[in-house]
Amino acid sequence: MNKMLKKSKLLLVAFAFCMQTAFVLGQNEKSKNNYLFNDSHFHLTNYIQEGITAAKFLEIMGNKVGRSTLFGIPLQQQWSHQNSGDYSPTYYLQTDAPLYYYSFTDAFIAMQYKSLTKEQQARFDPMITGFNPADMYAYKHIERVLRTFPGVFTGIGEFSIHKEFVSAKVAGEVASLTNPALDSILDFAGKVGLVVILHNDMDMPMAKQKSNPVYLNEMRDLLKRHPKTTIIWAHIGLGRIVHPVGYGSESSNERSPKHIDIVKDILDDPAFANVYFDISWDEVAKYIISSPEVIERCAALMDKYPDRFLFGTDVVSPPDQKFYMAVYEMYQPLWKALKPETSEKIRNQNYLKLFDGARSKVRAWEKANIKQ
Repeated sequence: MNKMLKKSKLLLVAFAFCMQTAFVLGQNEKSKNNYLFNDSHFHLTNYIQEGITAAKFLEIMGNKVGRSTLFGIPLQQQWSHQNSGDYSPTYYLQTDAPLYYYSFTDAFIAMQYKSLTKEQQARFDPMITGFNPADMYAYKHIERVLRTFPGVFTGIGEFSIHKEFVSAKVAGEVASLTNPALDSILDFAGKVGLVVILHNDMDMPMAKQKSNPVYLNEMRDLLKRHPKTTIIWAHIGLGRIVHPVGYGSESSNERSPKHIDIVKDILDDPAFANVYFDISWDEVAKYIISSPEVIERCAALMDKYPDRFLFGTDVVSPPDQKFYMAVYEMYQPLWKALKPETSEKIRNQNYLKLFDGARSKVRAWEKANIKQ
């Protein structure tokens, strides 16, 4: 009898332990999956290569953001005393002086990442940006960074080809969608498994909508040439004054297709199965939430293709969490309009799918190609 009681007590203790363990694991899993979003587009530093530390950014992310990309800005704004005198510009709109490519940004990002614990590092996906996309040697820079900092980087970008105001200010050869240097970059990214975040305005600034967007055909051709490379088209091809196609059109006989229809055509086409869109930047948010009708159309498109969109803030070196979360909060009308499962994919799951996949592929390439 005593043996039976003793055995029963042991079983009860074991059962209680299992239940407690399951509860803790469940709580941990809930906590892990209870983040508001993973950030697919984040700049740690600004146009004069200043910003916050990765450790500070972790504090800002807190328990609201699970994972984030980590990159600087590949361009440095020159301080030309002849142009702005004693005023030191911190943004490209504050001076007429040129921008130039700043390769040290990759080493800075790598060292910020390496300063963290392994647990902290797991929340970041550093990206390589410090290359000139008009340089045939650019892919060699990317390879050199991977060999110098194995185990660190997940992708390349955000880097720009056509970008309002910026492209014309960059010193040297102008980047182009038809330049074979860009093809060599995307070929190498596909070979290694690096995910690519590419900024390319779909149209010229303040375009008169009487024809197709000026850069659309070249962008489509570029994407088709690289079916094995995972490419995120940043900001859905929009900009500060690069409006959605058809935006503000007064004519009912407008010949130009609407922006949402262009995006839908790309998503419909199996040739672009490797292409994704991010809805980062407050300048993009202002278009998407501009009216109930636009919100409804955008939500319908995203509900139809829930696996092809990612959310990113495009915030640069935020001073605090309130500043950092502002873009996410702007999108509240969209989050409410989406199906819950679509919202979860755009805010969280699509990031994990793309960046976890890239991590695995890049680490495998490093293992096969870099002597430790």
